[in-house]
Parts: sequence; C-alpha cells; structure tokens
Amino acid sequence: MRKFSLIILALLLSAFMCLGIGTALGSNGNIQSASLDVNLTNQNPDYARPGESVELTVSVQNVGNADLKDISVTVNPEYPFSKISGENLVKEVSYLNARQDDDDAAVLKFRLMTDANASAGTYDIDITTTAKESGSSSNTITTTKTIQLEVKGKEYAQVVTVSKANIDIAKEEPLELIITNTGTAPIKNMVISWKDPKGVILPIYSDNTKYIKYLDAGQSVTVSYLVMADVNADPGLYTLDVDLSYENYESNEQSINTTAGIFVGGETDFDVSFSESDAGEISLSVANVGNNIAYSVKVSIPDQDGYKVSGSSSTIVGNLEKGDYTIASFNIANTKNTEGTEAEREGASTSDPLKVQIEYTDAKGERITVDKEVKIDVNSGNMTAQGEAGGSRSSGVSSYLLYIAIIALAGGVFVFRKKIHEKIQVIKAEKSGVPKPEDKKD
Repeated sequence: MRKFSLIILALLLSAFMCLGIGTALGSNGNIQSASLDVNLTNQNPDYARPGESVELTVSVQNVGNADLKDISVTVNPEYPFSKISGENLVKEVSYLNARQDDDDAAVLKFRLMTDANASAGTYDIDITTTAKESGSSSNTITTTKTIQLEVKGKEYAQVVTVSKANIDIAKEEPLELIITNTGTAPIKNMVISWKDPKGVILPIYSDNTKYIKYLDAGQSVTVSYLVMADVNADPGLYTLDVDLSYENYESNEQSINTTAGIFVGGETDFDVSFSESDAGEISLSVANVGNNIAYSVKVSIPDQDGYKVSGSSSTIVGNLEKGDYTIASFNIANTKNTEGTEAEREGASTSDPLKVQIEYTDAKGERITVDKEVKIDVNSGNMTAQGEAGGSRSSGVSSYLLYIAIIALAGGVFVFRKKIHEKIQVIKAEKSGVPKPEDKKD
C-alpha cells in the first residue's frame, strides 16, 4: 500500500511540473505572440564594389502563432551605401500566415549604391519591419535586424606618367613608366609590357616585360627600361602600346591596355672648323655631326673681344642632313694685330678662339641655338685689322703713284732744262752773227 502511494505521488508531481512549464511558456508569449524573422539570403555581387550597385535579397518569415497583415520592410542604408534614384527602399507585404515554413517566406529585393571611394571592410545595415496582427487594429509589432555587407576595393591600375616624351636616334635613353593603383583594392601579380608596332623603339639589355608582385591601393611603382631608336628611323611621333595584366581578389586575371606617344628625333650637333683666310675674309666649315636633320641653319659671328666683323655677321646656309657640311664666309679682322707694342702684336698670332653661333630648327619644329668656338690661324692670308688692311693697300698704291710722279717730274725738268739751253745758244748766235743751228742744216 505504501509503495502504491509513492507511485501516485510521483505521478502527481510530474503532472504539476508539466503544468508549470506550460504556464510559463504561455506567460512569456513565445508561443502565442506574433514574430517576424528577417534574413539576408543573397547578395549580388558577393562583395560590394566601390562605385557599383549591390542587390540584396531579404526573406521575411512569420514564425509566430498569429497571422500578420500590412507588413512593411525598410532598408536603412548608411555610408558607404546610399539609395539609388528610382529604387524604393520600402517594400510592402500584405499578409503572412502564422507558423510559416522557410518556403512560405516573403522574398524582397533591394538595390543600393556603394560609394566610389569606399574602403574595403565590413559595414552594418539595419532592416526594420512593422506588422499588425490579423484581427487587431492596435496590436502592432516592430523588429529591427542588423545585417553586414562586405566591401572589397576596386582594383584599377593605370600608367600615370611616361618619363620620356622624346628620345634621340641611335642613342641609349632611359624610359620609365610610372604605374599607379588608382583603385581601392590591392593588385597582385602585375605584368607590364610594351611594344612599338613599327619596331623603331626597342629595349636594350633586357626584354620589354616587368613583373610586380603586389601593389597596394593608392601606391605607385616605377618600372625602368633602357631603349634605343633605330639609327635609320625617320623623326616623328611613335606609339607605345602598353599592356597591364593583374589578379583581383578572386585571383581572376584582368588586363588594361593603353597607349603612350614618344617623339623620336630632335636635336643634333655640329662641328665647326677654320677653312681658310684671304685678305680679311675667313671661311668656316660647318658640319652636321648628329643623327638628326637640321632645318634652316643660320651661322652667326656674335660680338666679341679681339674680332671685328665688317658687313653681315650672319648667313643662312639652309638645311643640313646628318653628315652634310657647308661653308660659311665672313669678313673678320683680328683687332689685336694693331694694338699694343710690337711684341704684343707678334703675340697676337695666337689669338683667342672665334665664337660662332649656330641656330637651327629641329624635327619637332623648335628653334635651337648651339655655341661653338673655332681656333683661327691669323697668319694664313692677309687677316689684319679692318682699317689697316685697307690702309696697306692704299699706301702701296700711293707709293707707286708717287714714284711715277717723281720720275715724270725728273724727266720734265731734264727736257725743260734742255729746251732752255738751246734757246740761250740761239740768242748768242744772233748777237755774234753766227748762223742759227737750223741755218747750218741748209
């Protein structure tokens, strides 16, 4: 009997415990009250990208025991996300039955814009829902669900600067390309290469490809080459095709193709040498010893101590191809030949170099000036001071004329004296009765 009583007591205790649990669940409302479950089920693309839109797929499920009506779902974007014009951030669901399965949930889609300057990272977005219990006009429930969106920076590289705009022909020239990651995400395994489609510009001592393992957002890197233009190339503008390939976050290869312009040709150089001198005129040999043509070449003798130019100090000799030369002549006097003592004048034979200025137009159309100095042999020919040279010739002519005049005068005096002597003899003969010389002839 006692054993039976204990069994009855145990059953009663179990019944009271079950009743207590049920009362507790009913009192907290988890079974009888309405409840909404909001989840982000999909994101397209998988990572939000700066400057691009992202589409969110949201499921709204009634997991409570009360039917719901007039459900409103609102997405509240914050930086770096914003509303897209024409897109609604509030979506309505008219009715949701109680105790829904996953398959019965309402599916809503929202589109947001990601700021172009957004940094990579994870950002929060709040989704707010409001609903009313069916059959009640006053019992409104409100829930807020915070979801997280991941932003991955945008990879983009570009050639910001080409260090050379002009390279000379047949001359080693440095060429640098400055590559900048202008995106907001790092770039991995970048390969940079370039080529001139015409084959005029070529790399030397290396190939045309460079490799960069990693380039962070906003960083720049310089890739250097040594290049040379073909010696037979025509001056002009040439195209470099630049190719950049790299890997993005998903290790997918992307490529960027661009072009850069480089001018081949430009300046040249000259050799000027003394050719000859004759009676104050000197001739200079001017040769184009560079690799580029020189247009409209002008040779001038600037003002300088020790030399004086009579007549024109400049002469235009036209175009000079590479390797060509021409002769330019000027009337130049060495003013040191007539200055100072005799010893100083003798020392003037080792005069200062003559300064010569050459102006020309290069292949780019720019006017270039080159200064040269030429050693002049003042002892070759009659290279004297301007007035002295003319004076020497005038003095020689005057001396010759004076000599002739003296001879003529001496001859005239002799003839005159002879005439006078004959006249005196005639007069004496007339007085003494002696026949005249002409009478004797008869």
